[in-house]
Amino acid sequence: MIKKTAVLTLAAFIGLASLPAFADKDLDELRGPGLGSEWRLIKNDSRKNIKAWDKRDDDKKYRSFKLDLIIDAPLEAVARAYTDIEYYPRWFWEVQESRILKKVSDTEFYYYVVHRAPVGLPPRDAIIHAKIEPWTSRKGYALFILEAKPDYMPPRAGMVRMNAEDMVIKWTPQPDGSTREEVEGYIDPGGYVPAWAINAVQRQAPYYTVMGLQRVVQTERFKNPKDPMPFKVRD
Repeated sequence: MIKKTAVLTLAAFIGLASLPAFADKDLDELRGPGLGSEWRLIKNDSRKNIKAWDKRDDDKKYRSFKLDLIIDAPLEAVARAYTDIEYYPRWFWEVQESRILKKVSDTEFYYYVVHRAPVGLPPRDAIIHAKIEPWTSRKGYALFILEAKPDYMPPRAGMVRMNAEDMVIKWTPQPDGSTREEVEGYIDPGGYVPAWAINAVQRQAPYYTVMGLQRVVQTERFKNPKDPMPFKVRD
């Protein structure tokens, strides 16, 4: 009964109807101690040009994640998708609400996001400080740097404030007009959730998020936008 409950909890966190891909040894690994501080390849999707890694740092409660992928869209379309915060519920993994809180400059802003949680657990919310380091011809890439600021605004009733939703996203335009995206990140959802269940999410959520990104940049909203870029992505 205990094992069945654990499997159902994991299924809820990943957002899948079942867990055929997770054998008993996978669950034992997720419940067990960290795997060390070396990056471990956990997914290599050659069809979608996505690679994903995870690792467990000694000073962190949960695993960090890393992604390397090709997006069939120019830098501007990719950056527009990431800075169109109100549109996140259409493609970002388990986002139910999102909005910009404050625009500091054309390369810096704060935004608010709410993530769905499994039945019986409260949603997670986060305040993110976002900074853009625009592309230059000298360096050849742009950076999108995200850092959670849990104390930026008071707690919201019915929510659990996330301690971390931190990422560094690197965008490198390619000669064929596509964009290479490299991501390193760490998420701490706050509150109480079994560490093994959160680590399971860390193995799935980043991958499904960038799959959503690859899809959404092909829509008219981002391929043929009517409004100017809200933030600067090139110097």
